[in-house]
Amino acid sequence: MRLKKHPDWIFFNGKLYTFNDSGNSPELFEIDKGSGKVLNILKIKAKNKDWEALTHDDSHFYIGDFGNNTGTRKDLEIYKVPFSNGRMENDSIRTLSFYYPEQKEFVPKNTNNDFDAEAMIYLNGKLHIFTKEWSAKATSHYTIDPEAGEQQKAEKIETYKTGFVVTDAAYFDHKLYLVGYTKKTEVFLDIFNETEPGIFFKERLKHYYLGSATSIGQIEGIAVDEKGVYISGEKFRYPLGTVKQSLYFIPKEEFKD
Repeated sequence: MRLKKHPDWIFFNGKLYTFNDSGNSPELFEIDKGSGKVLNILKIKAKNKDWEALTHDDSHFYIGDFGNNTGTRKDLEIYKVPFSNGRMENDSIRTLSFYYPEQKEFVPKNTNNDFDAEAMIYLNGKLHIFTKEWSAKATSHYTIDPEAGEQQKAEKIETYKTGFVVTDAAYFDHKLYLVGYTKKTEVFLDIFNETEPGIFFKERLKHYYLGSATSIGQIEGIAVDEKGVYISGEKFRYPLGTVKQSLYFIPKEEFKD
């Protein structure tokens, strides 16, 4: 197992993929969803400054290099990587750069700014980013045009007061899944209905407490298919011990309430 910190998971053509985040090698890993073992490694010709999110359309992976804990980054990027027949077309990678128009200052505020992000989905021809708002304890939904040029303005669509920081997102069967945690180590999952194309925050959601990071790890990834929800926890250290990284599965029947 070469996985160290895996902040995001997606299903692509029925296969489960993830990566290691900031400072690690630029690679995607195909994972056996039953055992968690690495089945295949896909090398990417791109820098891994702070990879945090992964999604796809019919023929591309999109890798979000936009981790921004301090709120100072002016080089937020998404790599658009063509993928066909199980192979990366590294010579055709495009870089989509963007900015948040609401951000007016770039003073270091480590884990106390509202322009960090770790969650992204592809839907209706757009990339949808859900921010990790350390100060507001909310998430803002932005869209990016995957066909546009560099330095595009992210378009703010809606905001929701989660009460926790959002660490990943998944979309399946007209539902948005957001997972994250609080500074008190509480781990939560929110499930939103898509009330109109690409709009999620207008209707009452389903809110689930999943446990404490001291028992299940720091939850950083989520993927969903017809069988249920897959959630990943990074290694989590706290004064009384350490929780190992894990991949959890929750059958869809558990969410019928």
